Amino acid sequence: MSQTTDAQLLFLPDSESLRFLPEGPTALGSGRFSWVAIQHGADAQNGSLNIFDVASGTNQQYALPGRPGFAKPTNRSDTFVVGCERELGLFNTESRQWQSIASGIDADRDGTIINDGTVYADNLVFGTKDLEFKTPKAGLYLFRASDQQLIRLRDDQVCSNGKDVMDSGDGGLHLIDIDSPTKKVVRYRLNLDGGELSECETIVDLNDLPSVPDGMTLTPDEQSMIISFYNPNPAEFGETRQYSLLNGQLEHIWRTPQSPQNTCPLLLEMPDGSVKLIITTAVEHMPSERRQDAKLAGGLFVAETSFATSPATPMFPIDRFL
Repeated sequence: MSQTTDAQLLFLPDSESLRFLPEGPTALGSGRFSWVAIQHGADAQNGSLNIFDVASGTNQQYALPGRPGFAKPTNRSDTFVVGCERELGLFNTESRQWQSIASGIDADRDGTIINDGTVYADNLVFGTKDLEFKTPKAGLYLFRASDQQLIRLRDDQVCSNGKDVMDSGDGGLHLIDIDSPTKKVVRYRLNLDGGELSECETIVDLNDLPSVPDGMTLTPDEQSMIISFYNPNPAEFGETRQYSLLNGQLEHIWRTPQSPQNTCPLLLEMPDGSVKLIITTAVEHMPSERRQDAKLAGGLFVAETSFATSPATPMFPIDRFL
């Protein structure tokens, strides 16, 4: 039987622009994490990289040259690899400089931009999204830094969201992936050298829920996945849920009060050694009449967990690009 834990508000941005669409929290060490504001409003064409420090409660914001889908740390502490609009780039937080490393993503499609992504060794696996959230034309990509090859793995997703790469247990790799409108979490065998995916198998079908699966992270033992759910309907709280990778069973629910549109989870080690769950939430597309019942929408939340360790944060190697 699953357990339920209520999360607490950690940070509520003062500006509406930062509350619109927070996503992609990524650990930067004990008590520190980055996150992206995908866009600073419904009609905005830009977003930002943010770095939050739990101990001080401070958030640093860095403007980006477009709408970021993800930002991940690299082996240089002042530089992030970012998927922004239709290109991959390196962003230096000291100089505020942007360096493109791959462009032309979804070049043969209209109305898509980069969305969620993950790092595995010197590879990026990321997807794009249809800005209208209805046409299966978005891509799923592999970028190999070793030979700087950009490979499209699929071209029929709608909103490519939570994903992670893990060992398959037999010497290969699995890609765990969510194309949000399908409401399914699927697993592929991923061949990095060949740039190929197998046919997918469904791990869990979530079509019985009113909300949509969004961002995802694996538990430290890689036996379960934690998924944030974006609920566009009126609700007293949002949900981030843990499911078994072995049998798809629901194991835990974390609830965010007055904030139903959960976007992404992160397991973060704290300075005291505990591991907490960070949950980003969004205001995006929420009608004004619902805001009174969702006063914490767009906030970042923190919740207790029973985990003794947190997953390691992979650092994308960038020396060959500098």
